[in-house]
Amino acid sequence: MLDEKTFNLISKINSPADLRKLKVTQLPEVCEELRHYIVNELSVNPGHLASSLGAIEITVACHYVFNTPDDRLVWDVGHQAYGHKILTGRRDRFSENRKMGGLRPFPSPLESEYDTFTCGHASNSISAALGMAVAAKLQHKHRHVVAIIGDGAMSGGLAYEGLNNVSSQPNDLLIILNDNDMSIDRAVGGMEKYLLNLDTTETYNKLRFKASQWLHAKGMLSDARRKGIIRLNNALKGALSHQQNIFEGMNIRYFGPFDGNNVMDLVRILRQLKDMKGPKLLHLHTIKGKGYKPAEESATIWHAPGKFDPKTGQRMTETNSGLPPKYQEVFGETLLELARKNPKIVGVTPAMPTGSSMCIMMKAMPERTFDVGIAEGHAVTFSAGMAKDGLMPFCNIYSAFAQRAYDNIIHDAAILNLPIALCLDRAGLVGEDGATHHGAFDMAALRPIPNLTISSPMDERELRRLMFTAQLPGKGTFVIRYPRGRGRLTDWRCPLEEVEVGTGRRLSHVKHAEGNRVAVISIGPIGNDVEDVMTEIADDETVNGEVVHYDLRFLKPLDEALLTEVGNNADTIITVEDGVRNGGMGSAILEWMDDNGYKPTVVRLGLPDEFVEQGTVAQLHALCGLDEASIKNEIKKAMRGGKDIEQ
Repeated sequence: MLDEKTFNLISKINSPADLRKLKVTQLPEVCEELRHYIVNELSVNPGHLASSLGAIEITVACHYVFNTPDDRLVWDVGHQAYGHKILTGRRDRFSENRKMGGLRPFPSPLESEYDTFTCGHASNSISAALGMAVAAKLQHKHRHVVAIIGDGAMSGGLAYEGLNNVSSQPNDLLIILNDNDMSIDRAVGGMEKYLLNLDTTETYNKLRFKASQWLHAKGMLSDARRKGIIRLNNALKGALSHQQNIFEGMNIRYFGPFDGNNVMDLVRILRQLKDMKGPKLLHLHTIKGKGYKPAEESATIWHAPGKFDPKTGQRMTETNSGLPPKYQEVFGETLLELARKNPKIVGVTPAMPTGSSMCIMMKAMPERTFDVGIAEGHAVTFSAGMAKDGLMPFCNIYSAFAQRAYDNIIHDAAILNLPIALCLDRAGLVGEDGATHHGAFDMAALRPIPNLTISSPMDERELRRLMFTAQLPGKGTFVIRYPRGRGRLTDWRCPLEEVEVGTGRRLSHVKHAEGNRVAVISIGPIGNDVEDVMTEIADDETVNGEVVHYDLRFLKPLDEALLTEVGNNADTIITVEDGVRNGGMGSAILEWMDDNGYKPTVVRLGLPDEFVEQGTVAQLHALCGLDEASIKNEIKKAMRGGKDIEQ
């Protein structure tokens, strides 16, 4: 339970209804208590800090003014929403946030009626909220719908598709733009510069508010009159300011920019806008990390800082000395090494230069690296355009986010087989970020697409070799998927050598007298776990039989010589992959065996046909039967001819 002396107000808020009982003058204290609570909790249970701190006043004001959950708050980029969770009945469980069996990492209707939509990925709030606003109108429900979009999400294409439709559908949607000039790294692009320069005087806003309220009170704001007034307003404002407002150019009333960290002003403004007819956009400037000095000064680092001392701001970072690097760091260092030798190489990332380590090349070669904002589809097509005219792009996208670029990969890259290295970071299970962020579907989704080469390195040296291979002439569209976090090698700086496309490797071989013959085929870093298991089985005298481990390395094209060897020698094949079982590597091998007349028993280990929630990677591997103990049991069972291990 909360210390009621420290948290005098929020300790008594069990729902937004309790918040609405407070005086408006008490809301600044609520905001300060929320900040204090979030900082304290995240110092020991890491999560997304800076974004939620910056959005506290928006959160409090919205729940104070609107009758949630009947009125809908649709969050965009869910890491803004920790304050929302605390105010909506989850305060006492907030210490379980992002943990296995605890609160989900991002808002989800599966968790709370106050969470109106899934928001793990950016830019979907306007479209979803518009759907809710139209649904309310068609069902004759008096319901306010608010989309809260921020943290760079306005750079995503879906946001503009939603805005375009908002202007053409009868609705009363309110869009709140939380403009903090950031996504995770600092936001980029023309829209971000436009938002920074957009200005509306306080006098102008006060006059417009009063005029709108007077017209509304007189019943003079029919849809036709409202649109006519907006057009006249736009013309006058454009003449005075010498600039056209993009939102009002789409017949969306624009208000702002205002201070988004002034909760009492926000309450006043939201009350004025609440019953105004037609679509509206409220532009708010906020400070990412507001109220916690270290986060304000370095918002990128404090987006998700890990554990830290809340008093000093000292982060509890692990000592890197003697540890293997992260796969992301190997990618970044290798990309710069390749780029120095190959002048055609360019780097592209959708808003993740730090997380992907593209920042290493960006610092050394800023003219050859491009952060395109939260716009994965554009990142692929932009890369395709450069590849078409002679460059060699390395386009780095988190695997889960690359789902938004599926058509671009097919239509703009694969059809022409353009030379692009599509590097899918965070492939497989990523841990505490949960179902929206696991890189579970890339292999199954990309495998049917013609012209793609699809690979996954088992270790850091293999990553370097595959990156070198991808940039060689004639390799076409080349996918490399690799996981989040550290590998196993400290001496990873191997020579850069070509890997023959479509070739795997035979690794370890264990034989205990005569018995069932088993082949284990893995792809990617999970093969290291299989190798550990092979060492244990070599010392296990309780089983007879033979087992051989192969690293497939390429999902496409398959190594047919390797599979022929397996088909001719194995009674049972066990496939192991850190991706969905349905349609993945195991399915590809099963299909190949059947197509070529081989009939071994095939046991496929992979992610189940369900969304895997949050937890540590080790916990989730055990849950999905991909931990070493589960793999070992399957191998021993196969060596026994399919008989279960006696307990």
